[in-house]
Amino acid sequence: MPPLPPRMADRNEVSLFGSVRRFARTSGAVGGIAARVAGERVFGFKTDRAAHAEDLRAILGGLKGPLMKVAQILTTIPDALPPEYAAELSELQANAPPMGAGFVRRRMAGELGPDWQSRFRSFGQEAAAAASLGQVHRATLLDGRDVACKLQYPDMPSTVEADLRQLKLAMAVYHRMDNAIQHDEIYKELAERLREELDYLREAAQMRLYRTMLDDVPDVHVPEAIAELTTPRLLTMTWLEGGPLQRWIETDPPLEARNRVAEALFRAWYLPLYRFGVIHGDPHLGNYQVRPDGAVNLLDFGAIRVFPPRFVSGVIDLFEAVRDGNAEKAATAYRNWGFKDITPAKVEVLNEWARFLYEPLLQDRVRRIQETDGQFGRSVAEKVHAGLKSIGGVKPPREFVLMDRSAVGLGSVFLRLKAELNWSRLYQEVVAGFDEAALARRQSDALAVAGVPPTR
Repeated sequence: MPPLPPRMADRNEVSLFGSVRRFARTSGAVGGIAARVAGERVFGFKTDRAAHAEDLRAILGGLKGPLMKVAQILTTIPDALPPEYAAELSELQANAPPMGAGFVRRRMAGELGPDWQSRFRSFGQEAAAAASLGQVHRATLLDGRDVACKLQYPDMPSTVEADLRQLKLAMAVYHRMDNAIQHDEIYKELAERLREELDYLREAAQMRLYRTMLDDVPDVHVPEAIAELTTPRLLTMTWLEGGPLQRWIETDPPLEARNRVAEALFRAWYLPLYRFGVIHGDPHLGNYQVRPDGAVNLLDFGAIRVFPPRFVSGVIDLFEAVRDGNAEKAATAYRNWGFKDITPAKVEVLNEWARFLYEPLLQDRVRRIQETDGQFGRSVAEKVHAGLKSIGGVKPPREFVLMDRSAVGLGSVFLRLKAELNWSRLYQEVVAGFDEAALARRQSDALAVAGVPPTR
């Protein structure tokens, strides 16, 4: 039988066989967790969670992509995983080994046709960077522009679906062990966002959206997608000069430079939220670069969330409720976020976490984002967990997942930068004059111009 044509072969990547292979490689790890948890619950066995978590990290670390990425996300959501697993999985890095030149040539031909090389002046077939879902190649267009071509790894749709089945099993096992956080909506949200990240046409549209939203923001740069060279599995964008934020931090730059970067990132995250109801759901060090002039590049627009305007109003209402100690207003805010069965007891417990997140925005002074030791956040999470467990648990709405993850992730970036800013004044600047109806109009116009489909 002759080989399938490139596009037909790629369509058949979503196959039962591909999913079974992935399932076989990960089911032992998750199954081991299930067996040990069952032993604890049914027979009273005491298992070494920390040792098993190390095994799990070793297994997942050898796999490309989604399950690793989900694990990293879950480590920032309080109590979504046992602390032993969270500690180990937080060390996973999205740095998969690159695919070879043969794969690159086949995939480029499959996406742009057999004469694809004629559309570039030059194309580096060695990967310039590798990530969880694809790898990046540097190239030059016929008009002289330098571009980055992100190619998706083969078999990723099957990989995502197999990983999601494993994730669902792992979360179900943990829920049987501890029901303080009910994970139904968390899983649905993560599944939808991961599936969206497979569509590079969608990511190109989301990149256009961010260029629109941040057009007048100083010190922030967003690449431009090249539409005629972009397909569902190939994203071509302008190349931005800059170095990884983590590497820049390691050079020990002066406080003024670190503050400039932190202020740029603050506006790059908060202005889209409060003006357009949009967040970047993956704010980690690998998605930021520092330019030679000290400004910032934003990268990777696959994990974007669009919120209903009412939800954004609820975010501001909760800030004001925490600031003023108004429990009734906090309850209304949580309902607007989508929380169900809100009681005074639940409000009291949830406000513990809200105070932790909002605290830097409540103090009108220059300070670091966190002035306590690194264990303080964990102690707050444990207190919230114990409180939720005592009142029967809580079911976070889908909208909460990336919002919470992003706030914690961005805070960790500011912590690494050791920035010292007046976070309260920066926040008041971006929310000044907030109007829900105006946000709705801006959001609708921006999504239409960029061609971004609505968030489900």
